[in-house]
Amino acid sequence: MSNMKGKEKVVVIGGGIAGLSAGIYALLSGFEAEIYEKNAIPGGECIGWNRKGYHIDNCIHWLTGTKKGTEMYDLWKTVGALSDDMEYAKIDAFYKTINNGQEATLWNDLQRTERELTNISPEDKDEIKKFIQYVEYSKQCLFPAKKPMEMWSVKDYINMGKNMADFPKVMKEFGKISLDEYSKRFKSPVLQSLMCDYLPREYSAYSFFVSYATMADGNGKIPMGASLQMSLRMEKKFKDLGGKIYYNSSTKKINIEKKTATGITLDDGRFIKADYVIPAVDTYVLFNKLIPSSYMPKKVKKAYDGPKDYPAVSGFQIAFAVSEKYDRGETVFVNIDPVKVGNNTFSRMYVKAYGYDPIFVKDGKQVIQTCITQRDDDFEFWKSLSEKEYREYKEKLIKEIEKRIEAAFPELAGDLEFLDCWTPLTYDRYCNAYHGSYMSFTTTPQAKPLRMKGRVKGIDNMYLAGQWTNAPGGLPVAAASGKFAVQRILKSKKQSIDI
Repeated sequence: MSNMKGKEKVVVIGGGIAGLSAGIYALLSGFEAEIYEKNAIPGGECIGWNRKGYHIDNCIHWLTGTKKGTEMYDLWKTVGALSDDMEYAKIDAFYKTINNGQEATLWNDLQRTERELTNISPEDKDEIKKFIQYVEYSKQCLFPAKKPMEMWSVKDYINMGKNMADFPKVMKEFGKISLDEYSKRFKSPVLQSLMCDYLPREYSAYSFFVSYATMADGNGKIPMGASLQMSLRMEKKFKDLGGKIYYNSSTKKINIEKKTATGITLDDGRFIKADYVIPAVDTYVLFNKLIPSSYMPKKVKKAYDGPKDYPAVSGFQIAFAVSEKYDRGETVFVNIDPVKVGNNTFSRMYVKAYGYDPIFVKDGKQVIQTCITQRDDDFEFWKSLSEKEYREYKEKLIKEIEKRIEAAFPELAGDLEFLDCWTPLTYDRYCNAYHGSYMSFTTTPQAKPLRMKGRVKGIDNMYLAGQWTNAPGGLPVAAASGKFAVQRILKSKKQSIDI
């Protein structure tokens, strides 16, 4: 099946972060590599776009793996996403919560956070101390990006045990409770809000500890230049290595004969021959469009069939331009008059200001954005609307959200210039994202985190990549999954997996 040059060809479906990573590692391993992407630009969900001359960012709130010396940093460097001279946004806090006039901030400096929270609520002193201690423990939870876990040796496990000696304490205490339950350990209403504001309340509490620890450890910075720029750096690396990427090329199906993927058929009918196929797409698309659903593993089917235990999270998002005078901090959560978005009603929301990077600033104005969390039942609501209802509903929400931002931040009254809004259906349409979800399944206390093996039973030369292969998804999972897919190919050929 090899081509004329004698090199075997890897065909990647999807030019998002996972697909780009898979393509780059395939080239570094001596394969030919081609990527077929349904959209006109690379990046999948790691993109942005321009409206009225302003840039709107869709992805990076923080990038896990910015700390030199970590395996994830090495991976980002290999794929061209980061470099040693990369500049990062100067942000000193994770976010701020305002509740009935009281403010509390999670600073990157944990001691500063402890002092501030204890001043706010001396009666919560012991719980605050414990919180800080467990965030400190959570700094040890680093994403293992060197090789897939099924290739680990006893030595790898011993090293992980040493490096993560205290993290099991976090999992033991906070792996099986939700953020909602955890927040009730605090007496102060503002601290209760602080614990529940950033991630959906039903998330396992430990994921919040790990998120904050990543920021506090300097391992979750924001590279200057927007998400799209990072995707373009990876595209450049792929092309510089000799890879070919084909845009506006949607895949219709993966061709399978006698347990072998012979190639892919595009929507326009063309057949692309392959020695190895890496679908770097949403698993719902893989098992419901590209290959027969009979190949879907039981545990994956269980997740799709059980949205209560395995919710998919999306958002209704709006971007405005406001004067640079706005200086309440980068991410601020506030109380609002209840607003119904989709099927659910919300009384808290946040404003994220992007003035930290010149790419989001124009003529003395900066971009601000907000995202109202949407779940599976909300997606069904959006899906049920006609085109006219969809348009009218968005217009109504724009006015409602604008009113609430002005009420929370009176200095912005009359200063908001609407730029754009997007919904779970936008992700569904643009990225084929299941229920519009921009992450993988949510990790809830009652469900086992979903981890897929990189293979599908019954297809010998197809290797999976993409954030849906490993909960909770996100950029590190996507990038590492591309590398792991190629390492699995190398292992099948009995070649070195050191790339």
